[in-house]
Amino acid sequence: MMTIPKSNGMSEEQNMKRFFSILVLLLASATFCWAGDEPPTAMSNKEAIDLVQEHANFLWTLVAAALVFFMQAGFALVETGFTRAKNAINIIMKNLMDFSIGSIAFWAIGFGLMFGATSTGWFGTSGFFLSDFTGEGTEWILAFWMFQVVFCATAATIVSGAMAERTKFVGYLCYSVVLSALIYPVFGSWAWGSLLNGEGWLEGFGFIDFAGSTVVHSVGGWAALAGAIVLGPRIGKYMKDGKVRPILGHNMPLAALGVFILWLGWFGFNPGSTTTADKSIAMIFVNTNLAAAAGAILALVVSWMKFGKPEVGMSLNGALAGLVGITAGCANVTPTSSILIGAAAGVIVVFSVVFFDKIKIDDPVGAISVHGVCGAWGTLAAGIFDMGGFSLKIVGVQLLGIGACFLWTFPLAFLMFKVIDAVVGLRVSPEEELEGLDWTEHGGTAYPDFEVSSYTASPGYSGGGSGGAKTVPAATKPVPEMS
Repeated sequence: MMTIPKSNGMSEEQNMKRFFSILVLLLASATFCWAGDEPPTAMSNKEAIDLVQEHANFLWTLVAAALVFFMQAGFALVETGFTRAKNAINIIMKNLMDFSIGSIAFWAIGFGLMFGATSTGWFGTSGFFLSDFTGEGTEWILAFWMFQVVFCATAATIVSGAMAERTKFVGYLCYSVVLSALIYPVFGSWAWGSLLNGEGWLEGFGFIDFAGSTVVHSVGGWAALAGAIVLGPRIGKYMKDGKVRPILGHNMPLAALGVFILWLGWFGFNPGSTTTADKSIAMIFVNTNLAAAAGAILALVVSWMKFGKPEVGMSLNGALAGLVGITAGCANVTPTSSILIGAAAGVIVVFSVVFFDKIKIDDPVGAISVHGVCGAWGTLAAGIFDMGGFSLKIVGVQLLGIGACFLWTFPLAFLMFKVIDAVVGLRVSPEEELEGLDWTEHGGTAYPDFEVSSYTASPGYSGGGSGGAKTVPAATKPVPEMS
C-alpha cells in the first residue's frame, strides 16, 4: 500500500491535494509529449517490418560470406594433408594468394564483368572498381560483393590442389589473376548476372544452378584439368610399365579437419545463396547435409569393395563430392532426392579418380573429379530431380549449361597455362621438385624438426591422399626421394 509522506505544517488533506496536483501535471506533460506522435498505420507498420527484414538480410548474407571465407582454411588443410610435407608451405601460400589477389582482381574487373549492366547477355560493362556503390542507399552493393568475392576465391582455390607439388609460384599467381578477373566472372555472368544489374543469356533459358555446382565448382574443376595436363604428372607417379605409383599425403588428420571445415562452410555456401533471412534456408541446410553424408557413405562402400579397405581419402572426397553435387539443386529438390544426388556423387568420384589416373592425368587431391565431374553431375541432377516435375526441356538446358561451362573454361584455361609457361614458366625444375617447393620456392620448411625420407602405401590404391609418412630427425640428412 502506498503512503504519502507528510510535510511539516501541512495537514493530511493538504498533502493529498498536493500529491494529486503533481500527478495531474505529470499526466498532462506526458500527454503533451505524445500528442505529436502519429498513430501507427498499416503502412508505417509495413515500413518498419521491411526495415527489419532488410537488416536481417544484410546480417545473414555477411554471416554466410564469413562461413564461405572459412572454407579457404578447409581447402588449405585438405590440400596440405593430401600432399607431401616438403610442399606444405607452398600449398598455404597459394591458398593465401588466391584470396588476396582474387579479392583485388574481382574488385577491379571481375565483379563488373559478372554483375554489371549488359545489353548482350555475355558480360557486364559497369560496376568496375565497385563504382556502383555511391554511399547511403547503395550499401547492398557492398554486402553482395563480399558474398560473391568468397565464391570467386573458392573457384580459384580448387585449381591449387590439382597442380600441387610441381608448379612455379610466380606462374600460379598469374593464373589466379586471370581466373578471378576473367574466366570465372564471364561464365558467372551467363548464369547469375540478373542477381544484380546483369542479364545472362544462359539464365534466360531457365538454367538452374542455385549455388554454383557449375558456376563455381566446374569452372574450378575444368581449369584444374587444363593445368594438370599442361604441367604433366609428378616425377615417379606413373611407371614405365604402366603402373600407377601412389604418392601419399603426409597428414590425413589435417585433411580430415579440412573436410569438416568445408562441410561447415557449405552451410554458408548453399543457404547463404538466398541472400535472404527467411524460412526457405531450412530445407537448403537439410539437403546440403544429407547429400554430404550420403556421398561419404557411398564413397566408403565403393572404395572398400574396390580396394579391400575402408579408404579414408576416398571417403573424405566422397563427402566433398556430395556437397558439390547438391550445390546446384539445393533449393529445388526434396531431402530424399538430395540423398540420391549425394550418393551418386560418392560413387562417381571414386571411379572418376581412378579414370584420371588411368589416363595419366595427375591430380594429387582429386579436385578434377570432386569439383569438375561432380559439379557437372549436380547441375544435371538439379534438372532431373526438380520438385516442379521432370522435363526434357529443363534437362536439355542443364546440359547446355554444363557444355557451355566446359567449352568456355577448359580451352581458355589451357591457353592461359600455355602462355604462362612460355612467358614466366609454369613448372619447377626436376631438382626443385625432388627437394620440395617449400625450400626452393619459399626458403622455408613446414616441419623444421623432421624431414620426410620415404613413403609407403597399401597395395591396390593409387590416389586420394591417404597413407603415412616415415620421418627421421633433421640432423640425419636422407637421400631425396624420387617422387
